[in-house]
Amino acid sequence: MAERTALESLIEMGFPRGRAEKALALTGNQGIEAAMDWLMEHEDDPDVDEPPASPLGHSLGHEPPSYGGGSPEGPGSAQVEEKPPLSEEEKREQTKRMLELVAQKQKERGEREQREAVERERQRRRQGQELSAARQRLQEDEMRRAAEERRREKAEETAARQRVREKIERDKVERAKKFGGTGSQVTSPATEPGPVPSSPSQEPPTKREYDQCRIQVRLPDGTSLTQTFKAREQLAAVRLYVELHRGEELGGGQDPVQLLSGFPRRAFSEADMERPLQELGLVPSAVLIVAKKCAS
Repeated sequence: MAERTALESLIEMGFPRGRAEKALALTGNQGIEAAMDWLMEHEDDPDVDEPPASPLGHSLGHEPPSYGGGSPEGPGSAQVEEKPPLSEEEKREQTKRMLELVAQKQKERGEREQREAVERERQRRRQGQELSAARQRLQEDEMRRAAEERRREKAEETAARQRVREKIERDKVERAKKFGGTGSQVTSPATEPGPVPSSPSQEPPTKREYDQCRIQVRLPDGTSLTQTFKAREQLAAVRLYVELHRGEELGGGQDPVQLLSGFPRRAFSEADMERPLQELGLVPSAVLIVAKKCAS
């Protein structure tokens, strides 16, 4: 009869009969508290009002009485005989206790959910901090690699400039040795006074000693291109190289360009484009300026 009392108490507290019977059955009829715990935990389940898979008759005491000679009304009359109905005051007292128990269960559930929410927030913040630290390390690595790349490019550019300067200095030294040595011989052997004034006639052999020419081309946007060409290549090869590598600063890479020399100032014509670099006096190195060629 304790099961029936628990069932009636749950119904009086406002729980549907089917849900209360299911809670008592699934908790093994261990009392109102166990049934209420189950109801509080499963109140949001979509199948909370569906009957359990096993029949509830035996667990709830609804099976027909086994004692012989009983009529269908036997269980009801037996219940009235064994346990008298509760008075209104007892019902109110029991309902009050049940409501207090429900409030306590709800409070415990709220505290548990609050603790879980705090723990989830703590984990979320910890994961966010770890992600931020990893992102910062990645950015630092990228900045370090970029700085190393810039240093390497700057070192290569400095080394290239230094090689050009050394090349120019060697050329100067070789010219000085050749012409200076010839001039020094004027004082000792008097039979060779002629080669000193004829230095212009000796320029072509000096130029033919170089088979390569290093050309630095300055673009209108301030950047420069540096490339090595054969001394016998035509100036048109330099112009073609500039047009292929100049980028978009001169009109999308399609407009023709004009090459100028700085010292002395000279604009190379179309006829000059067919002449070798050594013939134009650009060997062993030279600096050219690029200007946009006006359409005629």
